[in-house]
Amino acid sequence: MRGRQRVASRDHILVSDKEGNAASVRLPIVKPAWRRSLWHVVVASVSSFLYGYHVGVVNETLESISIDLSFSGNTLAEGLVVSTCLVGAFLGSLFSGWIADGIGRRRSFQLCALPMIIGAGMSATAKSLWGMLLGRLFVGTGMGLGPPVAALYVAEISPPSVRGTYGGLTQIATCLGLMSSLFIGFPAKGILGWWRVCFWVSIIPAAALALFMEICAESPHWLLKRGRSVEAEAEFEKLLGAVHVKPAMAELSKSGDEPDTVKLSDLLYGCHSRVMFIGSALFALQQLSGINAVFYFSSTVFESFGVPSYLANTCVGICNLLGSVVAMILMDKLGRKVLLLGSFLGMAGSMGLQVIAASSFVSGLGAMYLSVGGMLLFVLSFALGAGPVPCLLMSEILPGRIRAKAMAICLAVHWVINFFVGLLFLRLLEQIGPQLLYTFFGSCSLLAVLFVKKFVLETKGKSLHEIEIALLTQGTS
Repeated sequence: MRGRQRVASRDHILVSDKEGNAASVRLPIVKPAWRRSLWHVVVASVSSFLYGYHVGVVNETLESISIDLSFSGNTLAEGLVVSTCLVGAFLGSLFSGWIADGIGRRRSFQLCALPMIIGAGMSATAKSLWGMLLGRLFVGTGMGLGPPVAALYVAEISPPSVRGTYGGLTQIATCLGLMSSLFIGFPAKGILGWWRVCFWVSIIPAAALALFMEICAESPHWLLKRGRSVEAEAEFEKLLGAVHVKPAMAELSKSGDEPDTVKLSDLLYGCHSRVMFIGSALFALQQLSGINAVFYFSSTVFESFGVPSYLANTCVGICNLLGSVVAMILMDKLGRKVLLLGSFLGMAGSMGLQVIAASSFVSGLGAMYLSVGGMLLFVLSFALGAGPVPCLLMSEILPGRIRAKAMAICLAVHWVINFFVGLLFLRLLEQIGPQLLYTFFGSCSLLAVLFVKKFVLETKGKSLHEIEIALLTQGTS
């Protein structure tokens, strides 16, 4: 123990000697233990679990809901049940940055749990379409607030060496939420009113998030921005260990996370417009690939081929989870950019299989195998990169002083496109056919490959301060 302590103390002396002469020194040499921060990331990931659950909860239950609430056969009403929560998510996401900067990351998690609890209760007790839509709107505001705050929190409390792995953990939580909603929803078609149970169940993890976040660490970045440096040091000790507090505070002080007022015009037209463009475009291309159409309506699409929905959705969930686990393992080894490129290429190829399946060249069992196989490959490819990377990448490349508000705007773009995909997918599938629709989705994935290759910076293993300097250098080159 003494030998280890001497090494750590020596690292601190080296930092103190060089601090004034070499701004780019890497701190510290001894990596912080990842176990200290893991619990806090796991609790934050419950918000991602809730996001996945509420995205998938209407997949198996939509038919039963439409019969019970008397709008069966109305595709626009079915689309609204899916998409109304996305309107709420847009509103929650839009204000998430100001909320996270105003009351802190921990309180923001607790705040996002509240409308999820209220909205789930409203949906579970709905007697009409309008009651269901109002409940979904409430749930959506929590869905919109949770993911950007989770991305911020994970980026700000994680050691650089495992930040990508922790980002992958939030995606795994989303997958588990999706799978849970599908499994819990299986009896919905056979048991009258079971869909109400599916909404009631979601209150349990929402309440757990609010409760356990009370004992989690606050983001030291946020505390330092508020001038609470003593509390920031205490939280760093909780997250990294006492040996790493001084180096972490020195690194954080260099990043300039001071109190500051950020105007909307600074984000859209000022010096940060480039990074805002990268973030917004990446989220837009992610949604235009058609991934959430698969999650929302996979039951409907598979049933058109005579595949039982419970079997299809189980396979979708397994592919999503498997891809997310592989992405978590590879995130800090291969890097974010490689995973994004491979992911979008795989998604484009998968949509190509869907186009062939919908053509006149194949029919019967051949069309079914191509369509189902293409959709499962699409989900697997998405989970390998396009799913977990964008949120993590944005929380890394956005400068500290604008991170929360900029994340809010980038994710608002995500929710707007998500809303229209959910609202219009079934109608477009009826009107223009699967070939044109899947061709469009595949083209967007190919466009994303070109975009990532040209604009995305690799952030693997770098501190947030080092990433900020690299982006400044890239912008002036």
